[in-house]
Order: sequence, then C-alpha cells, then structure tokens
Amino acid sequence: MIATLAALPLSLSLPAVQLAHAQDDGTTPFVVSPPEVVDRMLRLAEPKAGEYLIDLGSGDGRIVIEAAKRYRTRGLGVDLDPRLVKLASDRARAAGVESLAHFQVQDFFELDMRGADIVTAYLLPEVNLKLMPRLLEQLKPGARIVTHDYDMGEWQPDEMIELPVAEKLVGPLRRSRVYLFMVPAHAEGVWRSEVPEHGGLWEFRISQKRQMLEVKARTGAHEHTVRGTRLRGEEIRMVTTGLVGERAWNQVFRGMVKDDRIGGEVTVSNGDNSRTMAWTATRTR
Repeated sequence: MIATLAALPLSLSLPAVQLAHAQDDGTTPFVVSPPEVVDRMLRLAEPKAGEYLIDLGSGDGRIVIEAAKRYRTRGLGVDLDPRLVKLASDRARAAGVESLAHFQVQDFFELDMRGADIVTAYLLPEVNLKLMPRLLEQLKPGARIVTHDYDMGEWQPDEMIELPVAEKLVGPLRRSRVYLFMVPAHAEGVWRSEVPEHGGLWEFRISQKRQMLEVKARTGAHEHTVRGTRLRGEEIRMVTTGLVGERAWNQVFRGMVKDDRIGGEVTVSNGDNSRTMAWTATRTR
C-alpha cells in the first residue's frame, strides 16, 4: 500500500504503480508523519470554510480531520485499506467532524476529483507523474495540490518549503519538503485590450507551458520588453517597459483569467509619476 502523509509503507521495493494499486493484506507497516508536516501542508494549501479537500491515500485521516477542525473544510480521504478507512472514520467521529470529514475505500486512479479545491498526497514520484495528467484535466484553475517530499517532475512548484524532521524514517531522512502546485488557467493566445488613457490598443501574444509564460507585448507601433510574468492559478501578472507615445513607461498588468477575458488593473509609471487604472483584455478567436 502507498499512502499520504498519514501512512507511508516502510517497504518501497515494488514498482510505484503496482504499489498504488495494491490492496494491503493487513501486514504492511505504516509510519505516521509528524504533526509539523501536516501543519505546513495545510498552511500552504490555505483551506477555507466550505472548500472541498481530497487526500489521496488518507491513512488514519489526519489531514482531512485537521482541515475540518481548523478551517471547517469539507474533506474526502481515499485509501485501499479498509482498516485505515474505518480508523479514520472513527477518529473523525471522536473529533466531532464526521459531518465534514468522510473516508472511503477506493483506488484513487479511478476517483473523480472534479470539484475539489485542494488535493493532498504523499506518494512516490512515479505515482505523482502518473497522476499529474488527471489532476490537470479534472481540477479547475486555481485548485491547489500539496505534495510531501516528492514533486511533479517537469511541472515546477509554485512554492516549496523544507523543514527539519528529526524522527523521520521514510524518504529523505531528517527533513521534509512540501510542494504547492496551483492548477494554471488557460492563458495561451492573442489578447487585445483598449487602454484609452495609456497607449490605446494593446496586444499580448502569450505562449504557455503549465504556469510558465512567454509574452510578447506591443502598443501601437511599439514593441515592449516583457520584464517578468507570473501565472498563479487564475491570477496573471505581466511587467513591461517601452514607449507609449514619445516617453518610456513601465507597466504592471494584473488580472484574473476567466475563460476568454482578463479583468484587473494596470499601474503605469515613468519615474515622475504613476497611476493605476482599470484593465481588461479579450482573447481573439
């Protein structure tokens, strides 16, 4: 059996995918992860009341239960071991959060994760890679994925923290890494916007690989240097420098990507003054 931060097997010699599908026979030992790792995972995930969290390989259910207790987050823990599912359900009942924290026996490769705001996992890297396409396909932009110790390969994390864990017996010894991935919005394409107070028509040509962007920007006849970009879930930010009229300006465009529209604001400055105005952009089809 392979599990999340609540329960990780000591024997990791089987292929990862086989482990991910194996049914525990009742003899596999598991290691309970330290509370500080649970705490950091939840702090990175930033659960909110009413949000929906799924823990893949939930073990004794502690992350689902803690999220329900601290943040009133609805949660589902899935595990292949019926004994652990019963233990987790009993612990949720004892904690008084059984209406929020639910557990079921299921292969998480067959789980429908649509609707989840947060997914947590403590899995081998090969299993993370196998899960990644399902996560990107099923989760909505802005959904958070938090993994313990192992990343998502070429998908770079939005945040990573490392903390010392002296008693740790599995994985990297005496330390843990916690990774945050945010499902990126689809921002690729040609976007146009009108900023009458600053340059008139703007055009942005965006190429995208997950949350990494390459942007070409122009207004009128002037190409702009794109000094920085960021896509964090649905939030996009682009920093440009170039001529607007006859003067050089810096622009910081900020907005939220919703389907074929970005709504937000732009701050412009030239060393002498700065101002912020509304900004919207529309993707051309």
